[in-house]
Amino acid sequence: MQSMETTANRENAVTVMNGWTMLGAAGVMVAVDIALVMARALRGPMLGVFIGCTVALIFILAGLFSLQPNEARVLVLFGRYKGTVRDSGFHWGNPFYSNGPTSSAASLIAAGKGQGVRAASGRNKISLRARTLNGERLKVNDIGGNPIEIAAVIVWRVKDTAQAVFDVDDYERYVTLQSESAVRHLASRYPYDGGPDEISLRSNVEEVSQALKTELEQRLAKAGVVVDETRLTHLAYAPEIAQAMLRRQQAEAVIAAREKIVHGAVTMVDMALRELAAKDVVHLDDERRAAMVSNLMVVLCGDSEVHPIVNAGTLYSSGWQWLNGSHFCCGSTATSGLSSSAGLRTTCAASMARSNSFCGRRSCSEPARIAQLKTACDPLLPERHPRRNNPLEIF
Repeated sequence: MQSMETTANRENAVTVMNGWTMLGAAGVMVAVDIALVMARALRGPMLGVFIGCTVALIFILAGLFSLQPNEARVLVLFGRYKGTVRDSGFHWGNPFYSNGPTSSAASLIAAGKGQGVRAASGRNKISLRARTLNGERLKVNDIGGNPIEIAAVIVWRVKDTAQAVFDVDDYERYVTLQSESAVRHLASRYPYDGGPDEISLRSNVEEVSQALKTELEQRLAKAGVVVDETRLTHLAYAPEIAQAMLRRQQAEAVIAAREKIVHGAVTMVDMALRELAAKDVVHLDDERRAAMVSNLMVVLCGDSEVHPIVNAGTLYSSGWQWLNGSHFCCGSTATSGLSSSAGLRTTCAASMARSNSFCGRRSCSEPARIAQLKTACDPLLPERHPRRNNPLEIF
């Protein structure tokens, strides 16, 4: 069995007679008929002249047609394609040129299947203007299998009138169906949201639109249609997974923001340490340098507002502090309730072994109690900070 191949038609631009000239000839025919009627000479040969002028008048008037800018007429005479008239204006053509099929589109509309299809213009007229197809929202799966909603707008126009009329049954419906198919295929080729080096529907709008245009041009070339522009008008996850995907996107955004914050904080801390060392502002041992780094990282990376505490003592004043003549700090455990010197010494030793930051406070107004606290903790502080001579700092 031999396969049947359809031969593609090609447009042939032709010119026809000027309509105004033929309209003048029709006027002459009318004048002759009127003269014969007024002369009451409709007998013998004059009757033949009258009938001939009347037939000629009808023939001329039937062939008159006009074309607007960006409009063409396909000329078909007894089933054969004779050419296409593209020049705008008033023209005259053979009145036996076919007026084109009008029942196909009308039947589709009547059956409820011709969405986006309008009845064909009379006399095989085809609009060459740019048209906009605003596609419906389609529910499809992306390359990862995630259900998404997508819609596109397509700007197209007829380039080859012969192909539009003879190579497809209804070129307007053909454009609608092929556009929907192309959008579905495009959505299945890309992920909704991909990595930095991956083309995705959400991030690479220009690349995706160009890919859609290229595919549509290949599909619609058979109908003599060219695509001027394509653009996605709607893109979203399907409602059933929208909330889950939104939470994932939020988590990814938080992680990316944290990475940038931490990178910037490390850079600022490194710059601060290098500047302090280069300008010989202060000399820090490893322990104090680590404390400074920790404090700066907390300040720079924290979510809440930072409330700084000014250290009015020396750099190594975190063991004991005298506040307003009545507050002592020793370790992270409050010294209230400890009456024995051994208990206070144990508390201070445990606190100092855990951390360099001492936040426990003990309000005391009795000189005897203050002396007891000093006696318990002072012997420990020189061992922890050998550079300090006086373990008690007074603000």
